[in-house]
Amino acid sequence: MKWKGRRKSGNLEDRRGMSGKGKLVAGGGIVALIVIALQFFGGETGQQLAPLVEQIGNSQSIQQTEQRELTAQEKEMGDFMATVLADTEDVWNQIFTQNNLGNYKEPTMVLFTDAVSTACGNASSASGPFYCPADQQVYMDLAFFDELKTRFGAKGGDFAIAYVTAHEIGHHVQTLLGTSGKVRQLQQQNRSEANKLSVALELQADFYAGLWAHYNQEYLEEGDIEEALSAANAVGDDAIQKRTRGDVVPDSFTHGTSEQRMKWFMKGYKTGDIRLGDTFSEILN
Repeated sequence: MKWKGRRKSGNLEDRRGMSGKGKLVAGGGIVALIVIALQFFGGETGQQLAPLVEQIGNSQSIQQTEQRELTAQEKEMGDFMATVLADTEDVWNQIFTQNNLGNYKEPTMVLFTDAVSTACGNASSASGPFYCPADQQVYMDLAFFDELKTRFGAKGGDFAIAYVTAHEIGHHVQTLLGTSGKVRQLQQQNRSEANKLSVALELQADFYAGLWAHYNQEYLEEGDIEEALSAANAVGDDAIQKRTRGDVVPDSFTHGTSEQRMKWFMKGYKTGDIRLGDTFSEILN
């Protein structure tokens, strides 16, 4: 992705290098369970994470007490994230204007190391990148992308990171448009459809990520789309379940299969039309 020398967003808060004393939750094994339960870079993770962490234990605390100097590589990655965030701002401001969706409220992105405190509760890097609707912020520990390659077999590359970022921004768009609120209400009313509704919400965020890539084509390089598809493939519910438990349980899916995630990303990328992102009709029928 061509990003150097371009506009960087001012809506990025860099908390990397800050270390805290105390545990996020009691027991490292619990954190691993959170990873499996929430999957990776899924949706409004904060919405689900807060009650789960609260259930596990309320004695944890995150105290940002020390800060180290970031390395040159870390600083460059921060610049990259600020540029990608700026791209999402430009694209979604344009889409909102073109489709008479009102004003696009730009979210803040928080980069952190190991653990972070949010309006949705405290989280560790084990939860993967996530969006918290309570404070309308995206939270990312960039170490996640190393695990995406080493543990889940994704190709890696800067556009894989850009895709994940655009997916989380997609959840912010869903919050602004009222989609997320409607889904939560429907999930409470019909719990038997809760997982399917979650899948539809996640796939729509993948569609929105593809939509962002469509509008950002002038900055794409050869192999970028393949990197995004590799990441989408690696974090499908079926792919993760095969790796973590050895079998696949479709009724437990909350994010969609690898095939579905790649399909909806490509639909957004190829069409560039926000009106074609109705994942709910397909998943619920």
